[in-house]
Amino acid sequence: MVESKPSGMTFEEFLGWKSDTPGHELFRGQVMVMQPTGKHEEIVGFLNLELSLEVRRLQLPYFLPKQALVKVSGDNTSYCPDVLLVNREA
Repeated sequence: MVESKPSGMTFEEFLGWKSDTPGHELFRGQVMVMQPTGKHEEIVGFLNLELSLEVRRLQLPYFLPKQALVKVSGDNTSYCPDVLLVNREA
């Protein structure tokens, strides 16, 4: 679903706009509503739990942020990954 926001939005404009509007991603300059539900959310929860347990068991310097925004290099695209494992040391 495309949000009623002008197309051609830059990543910087999106960051300013997004601060008040959660649940959105930017795809090639267009704001997209992203609200996964049902089985998708079940799988995401399962993966996050399993990864968290392994990170703790192996005492790795990683964490799984609940909300993160990843920008695609060279494109006005950014997304909020369902599962993201980040190395604190990197």
